[in-house]
Amino acid sequence: MRAPLAQNIDPGRSENLPVLEREAFFAPHIGELQLSDFRSYAHVRISCAAAGVVLTGDNGMGKTNILEAVSQFGPGRGLRSAPLADMARMQGKGGWALSAQIETLDGCLQIGVGVDPGKQSRRLRLDGEPAKGFETLVRYCPQLWLTPAMDRLFVDSATGRRRFLDRFAVGLVPFHSKTLSAFEKAMRERNRLLQEHGPHASGAWLEGLENTMSETGVTIAETRLDALDVLSAALTEGHHPVFPQAEIALEGLLEAELRRSSAGQAEESYREMLHRNRALDAGAGRTLEGPHRTDLVTRHVSKDMPAAKCSTGEQKALLVGLVLAQARVLAQQTGAVPLLLLDEVTAHLDPSRREALFDVIQVLGAQAWLTGTDAHVFEGFVGGRKDRASHLHVTDGAVAEL
Repeated sequence: MRAPLAQNIDPGRSENLPVLEREAFFAPHIGELQLSDFRSYAHVRISCAAAGVVLTGDNGMGKTNILEAVSQFGPGRGLRSAPLADMARMQGKGGWALSAQIETLDGCLQIGVGVDPGKQSRRLRLDGEPAKGFETLVRYCPQLWLTPAMDRLFVDSATGRRRFLDRFAVGLVPFHSKTLSAFEKAMRERNRLLQEHGPHASGAWLEGLENTMSETGVTIAETRLDALDVLSAALTEGHHPVFPQAEIALEGLLEAELRRSSAGQAEESYREMLHRNRALDAGAGRTLEGPHRTDLVTRHVSKDMPAAKCSTGEQKALLVGLVLAQARVLAQQTGAVPLLLLDEVTAHLDPSRREALFDVIQVLGAQAWLTGTDAHVFEGFVGGRKDRASHLHVTDGAVAEL
């Protein structure tokens, strides 16, 4: 196996997830969360149990807005991938602010995230002091999420599947997000040059951009392969028997090249391809080959069937199983169990799988944030936990404890 990440797996921990010992990993968790002028909330303060938070209420009341707020305590644009300006309350002044008291591996930390009116970037404060680098939050507030939009992960375009794997990879290799940004920036600039000046644009400029694309592109592919390998091992060795076992693979030019040659050879090969394809890419108006075309392929093992051809319920169960495996790997690799943001996760899960999900969350010791419209669905989670999760009722712009 080529992946250095996979080599860190403890081979003695190949048992099914429900028998993992909770004491094995630290579980970062939010103790208190405050939202100001964020989405539908003028101001709200939420006290959170370490065991988890259940948010119930009618549709459209703002349950997902709270999960989106939690997802801002990390790199990227959060679980909706929304523009920063869209998160500001419509009746507000155009900015928003979030604050969280988080128990981390390094002790209690106050994290503030916000956007000032008229600004296009987030600001970050750690214990009241200005800070840079949202990638550092991967250590303090690691997280994974599932949203209703992801229910079509296996049947929609490859873009969502790449993001799904990349979000997991960032938990293992925080600089992966910067590498992705660097590749995309260079690719956009190359595309612009080719569209404006054709394949005979400034050779030195194009070569510089293509050098950046080949270097960052191969690094992206390497990180993805490492993440794939370590996740594949977890799916094989420790999947929960109630959730169908998934088999995953990457289909991509650079990933295939790296399976048979060195990183240096892959860089040179991709650089030469970009040079050869200038006329083709200029005609197409985009870069035709690279890590932005990679796809994550998933199969249902016992049915020997592509995930895209499985039923809606089986697809949801496969997806839940993948996220639980990701959580297990992150705990093993980093020593910290990620927060789990599970929006309407019980939809399309039968009662046995729903209860199995609650059991696995408890065994992992993760702080899970779950939303739903029916409070009774979560009785096995809220009432069955040793230290009980917080159960909150959400109405338009307000949150009350049940």
